Amino acid sequence: MSGTPNWQGERAPRFDVAGVRGELHRLHDACHIVADGDEVGAVCGGRQTDGGGFELLASVAPFPSDMLGSAAFRDTHGVRLAYMSGAMANGIASEELVVAMAEAGLLASFGAAGLAPDRIASALDLFESKIPGRPFACNLIHSPAESGLERATVDLFLDRRVRLVEASAFLGLTTEVVRYRVAGLERDRDGGAVARNRVIAKVSRPEVAELFLRPAPREILDALVAAGRISVLQAELASRVPLADDITVEADSGGHTDRRPSTVVTAAVLRLRDRITRELGYPSVPRVGAAGGLGSPEGLAAAFAMGADYVVTGSVNQSCVEAGTSSEAKELLTRAGVADYAMAPAADMFEIGADVQVLKSGTMFPMRASRLRELYRTYDGLDAIPATELSRLEKDVFRMSVDEVWRECLDYLGERAPERIDRATKDPKVKMALVFRWYLGSSARWASRGETDRIRDYQVWCGPAMGAFNSWARDSHLFPAENWTVAEVAEQLMHGAAYLFRLRQLGATGAVLATALNDYRPAPLSS
Repeated sequence: MSGTPNWQGERAPRFDVAGVRGELHRLHDACHIVADGDEVGAVCGGRQTDGGGFELLASVAPFPSDMLGSAAFRDTHGVRLAYMSGAMANGIASEELVVAMAEAGLLASFGAAGLAPDRIASALDLFESKIPGRPFACNLIHSPAESGLERATVDLFLDRRVRLVEASAFLGLTTEVVRYRVAGLERDRDGGAVARNRVIAKVSRPEVAELFLRPAPREILDALVAAGRISVLQAELASRVPLADDITVEADSGGHTDRRPSTVVTAAVLRLRDRITRELGYPSVPRVGAAGGLGSPEGLAAAFAMGADYVVTGSVNQSCVEAGTSSEAKELLTRAGVADYAMAPAADMFEIGADVQVLKSGTMFPMRASRLRELYRTYDGLDAIPATELSRLEKDVFRMSVDEVWRECLDYLGERAPERIDRATKDPKVKMALVFRWYLGSSARWASRGETDRIRDYQVWCGPAMGAFNSWARDSHLFPAENWTVAEVAEQLMHGAAYLFRLRQLGATGAVLATALNDYRPAPLSS
């Protein structure tokens, strides 16, 4: 190299691609791009002294991953990164997953959807024991067919002082999600409203986002006051705050999804948030996060570049060691590509035609579930289905007679929704829906439990993010999948997103770097 290196600091510039990559990874230090004749290199930390030596081409400030997103999100929830592991129903977002994230200073939502209150209470006991005072959320899913379960879940959350819920799959506001939010309102010393119960609302449509961005509707508040479930003061304070503190815009995700492009719906909700905040003059601006399709650093970086205050991952966490699903399901997930997914009927909203996105590769569930929906739409009851078709269902799909399936439905409904048994005895269409929903619900449990004789019927909620993650992480220390921990996945994705932001910052100064540097791959972060 020509000239005399006049660099004051712990390191000299690096000029080989591997060395430059290593310097760019030092996100907590300022980064300098230098030239030595025709060679371009990088160094982080230190400064160039006067005199000969290297030509300084560009410099950028430190940009660690904790600078991505909203500081208000981090401060409000007491976490290090503007990142959240979203809820996966039936405890797939398990207690172990939540504890691991909390111990790493990160936020995770327990997958309470589909679980009975006593099972959720057991999880809360564990959180009180393992992570007292640390951040976590619990999922509150809209249950149109089981309103009693939604109410019992909110009763439990209020009784146990759960301070953060992730509200998902809401098509509109319900009394219970309003009650949870408003029951935590108090007046501060200045007469303002303090919300002890925080809500992160996961939505996929601007019209639903607007419901959560505005204060609770007067008619629901009046009904709650009349029933003695909130106070008059709480109803008055509710007019001063939005129903949710954070709005997660869900795009092409696993599970319930409208599969809308993130760039379209997130931008629309950001504009909506800004308009409503100006209109109502909120003292604190509700935050907007992005979810769906986030399985690589590029995806996270794009979400933050769009203006997302935080990001939420789901599918990629389902294959982590802490996830509450079977090794068989995890193996299917780790083999998935970016196109191995399909839409299938949702068990909890079967009658209204709602869909969930699931893994297609390695399972026949999407095809079989779609056939059940066709039969439901075509016939008025089980007795109306042609005998050959019904026999095929019993042999290939149910693997038991319709009568045996119905007996299992009666056992289940007797505990959770006995009123639906009466409806089914009067309406053959209702009975048919419940029998078909038995298969839809059971298929998720078979996958979670790893029932190998049912592997072709596994329902695994998943989206293209899983394929993106597999493509990115393969050939790194993260494979095989037994090495994936939910906290390291979070750290790797966020570190990679910050690394890519650093490259874009340098590019904006006019620095031209080797294209090979754009491909950030997971590496042990301690190195």
